Amino acid sequence: MVKDFIYKHRVKLILLLFAVLILFIVILSFMQNQTADGNVRISSEFPASYKPYIDELKKSHPNWIFKALYTNLDWNYVISQENVYGKNLVPKSYTDSWKNTKKGQYNVEIDSGWVDSSKQAVEYAMDPRNFLNYVRIFQFEELSYEATTNTVANIEKILYGTEFYQKTVEYKTSSGKNVVMNEKYSDLILKAAKTSKVSAFHLASRIKQEVGPFLSHSSISGTVKGYEGYYNFYNIGATSSSEPMGAIKNGLQYAKDGKGATASTKSKYLIPWNTKERAITGGAIFIGSSYINLGQNTIYLQKFHVTDTSSNGELFWHQYMTNVLAPYSESSLIYSGYSKSGMLSSEISFIVPVYENMPELPCISPAISSADYTNDNTKVKPNVSAGLNVRSGPSTSYEILTTVSSSETMTRIAKGKQKGELWDRVKLSNGLVGYVFQNYLDEVKEPVYNKVTGLELNTDAITLQVGEEYTINPIVIPENANNKKVNYSSSNSAFATVNQNGLIVAQQEGNVTITVTTEEGGFSKSISLTIIPAIKEENLRFNENLQTLGNELSGIEERTTVENLLKEIETNYRIEVQNSSGKILQNNEYVGTESKIRVFDGDKLLIEYVVILYGDVNGDGKINSIDLLVLQRHILGIKEFSGIFLKAGNTNQSGRKPSSTDLLRIQRHILNLKKIEQRI
Repeated sequence: MVKDFIYKHRVKLILLLFAVLILFIVILSFMQNQTADGNVRISSEFPASYKPYIDELKKSHPNWIFKALYTNLDWNYVISQENVYGKNLVPKSYTDSWKNTKKGQYNVEIDSGWVDSSKQAVEYAMDPRNFLNYVRIFQFEELSYEATTNTVANIEKILYGTEFYQKTVEYKTSSGKNVVMNEKYSDLILKAAKTSKVSAFHLASRIKQEVGPFLSHSSISGTVKGYEGYYNFYNIGATSSSEPMGAIKNGLQYAKDGKGATASTKSKYLIPWNTKERAITGGAIFIGSSYINLGQNTIYLQKFHVTDTSSNGELFWHQYMTNVLAPYSESSLIYSGYSKSGMLSSEISFIVPVYENMPELPCISPAISSADYTNDNTKVKPNVSAGLNVRSGPSTSYEILTTVSSSETMTRIAKGKQKGELWDRVKLSNGLVGYVFQNYLDEVKEPVYNKVTGLELNTDAITLQVGEEYTINPIVIPENANNKKVNYSSSNSAFATVNQNGLIVAQQEGNVTITVTTEEGGFSKSISLTIIPAIKEENLRFNENLQTLGNELSGIEERTTVENLLKEIETNYRIEVQNSSGKILQNNEYVGTESKIRVFDGDKLLIEYVVILYGDVNGDGKINSIDLLVLQRHILGIKEFSGIFLKAGNTNQSGRKPSSTDLLRIQRHILNLKKIEQRI
């Protein structure tokens, strides 16, 4: 019996064992690269778009150590979580490109003088590639106490230019008594660093960032009415408020009683902060235990909560600052301190976050107007005998990224048309992107040109109801082709129109062919379009969890049974569900990719929806090791799939062909590290 069973099912068993082996290797490889929180990976290897910047820094600072923090977070998801009203602020005095301009939110002061930032500002501030230069890199500095370099003398160099510099500590008690200590601010900061195990340079820089250069700042004056004798050097608990001095009062309330903290918590943080020493040391302990020891061990990670080693692992809420450019500003202060103390040649460790599906090029600062540039793809070379500086922005006030010789061929990706000095945005042969002075460039006469070699569509047949719309997303091959323009046509515009953005509009019942043709090379693909009468919403309504695009349906989760799916559909019609092989599914069976939801009015088939379950590339309604095997065989060309399965294999719904990146997403889904999103 056993032998017969093995003989009859040997093929399935071999495939299953092979898939299990792949999964085991994946798990083993992943576990070898995990950090304490189980959700991120630290590596010395950086993605291609980061590498040229890191390489340049290594050349000039060979003792610096760079670590890539792979967050396992999708870039667009991260931006959507951070681009929330009130979470990231900019000064009201900034230009509109920095600010949220939505009606009812534009220029509304969330805190005195501060308003909600624009999405572009969040994208710019969060893209680490914008700050991989010798100054701004310090927002990624690992913030641990270092006895060798953390000295009073070096702290004083960071405090230079402020009223804290070489200043003996003096303060008032709640009763108004004046106290003069025998110690300077640098002494208290060093004590705090030793106690909290937080870098003294970070504490000194944070104080400068939070309260400025003056001892009269309200957070540390000890004279605010109702909070006399209380001090908050790091503005801890200073949450935004529209009330005059609301944020400062919130911070001082925390200094006074911990704002509802338990007795043990107040004891831990030395609350109340009724002396400057308690405020500096207690705040440092707070920063160390509340941020640095939870994986938020850089300024960037304290501002943008994208990793967490605590047990709950929830992200995007535990953020120390609201100023979207706080890491940018603080990095300059830290760099200045290191520079003045002659410590830039020391061994300094940096942790740089990496996200999935990041834009090809670094996000542009809102300070740089797109109207000042025209898109370009010209090869250029420096026309100077000495080296030409490539900067992080279009003026000499921006940091130098690298210096290139006259033999370096670059691609000008945006040509400047500003008033006054003209600056171009260029991409070097190693991938580094920066800005150079236009007058120092000559065009190369014969640039490399990438011809179009083909065209692909992720569907060849769709069904629309009269009045419905559908947008085609063609893939021009190769992806770096210079001319990606395509033309669209309809075999009968009375039935369906299509514009030059690929938007189809169904006009009346019938059958139409939509043709897509590349401008260069004339490569064509066609879509068979069936147009049916519009179905009234009261007769057929899908729950908001489900999404329809034409006759494609997505939004279901894996292991959804027919019975549970039907609960998500309100209809007067009869519904029949088939699997990808055409078999009618029973209530307890799973719905998967290419399952068909067939809607009947009596015996008449009204419409047939095709299911997409992202990650399910074999149509069984589950996402598991079998899908890994099927997708791997497709990528290797052993057994390729087509049609709706191509969409299901494109797990981030970018419209591209499935790739090894999709394999990784499925692996992470199986390991419960990050679930594949089924709804956009």
